[in-house]
Amino acid sequence: MIITVLQVALGGAIGAVSRHLTGLAMRALLGGGFPWGTLTVNIVGSLLMGGLVVLLERRGATQLMPLITTGFLGGFTTFSAFSLDAITLFEDGRSGMALVYVAASVLVSLVALAVGLAVARGLVAVS
Repeated sequence: MIITVLQVALGGAIGAVSRHLTGLAMRALLGGGFPWGTLTVNIVGSLLMGGLVVLLERRGATQLMPLITTGFLGGFTTFSAFSLDAITLFEDGRSGMALVYVAASVLVSLVALAVGLAVARGLVAVS
């Protein structure tokens, strides 16, 4: 268990730093005004998640999954795990559940963020 936790921590640290550097690079290349960095890490992270899950399973290297998928890709982007979950539901023949999951994840997350902003802004205004 401790090895798995250390793998996730190491991968997460590397992924988070990679996300930050990608954001800086995209801003330098394309400028601000649009979240190019976030878009890039979400797309690249999803691509890597899809490819690496298959390669790790086929090569019998699933012991690296915590380091690479949960750790690195989780730190690089949380969108990759969401994408994998949605496609897994779809591939398992639960397309209705996949659509509900996608819609709920996006919509409820946006509402949760808006609520968090409102609560925090209210707390700041009170103090």
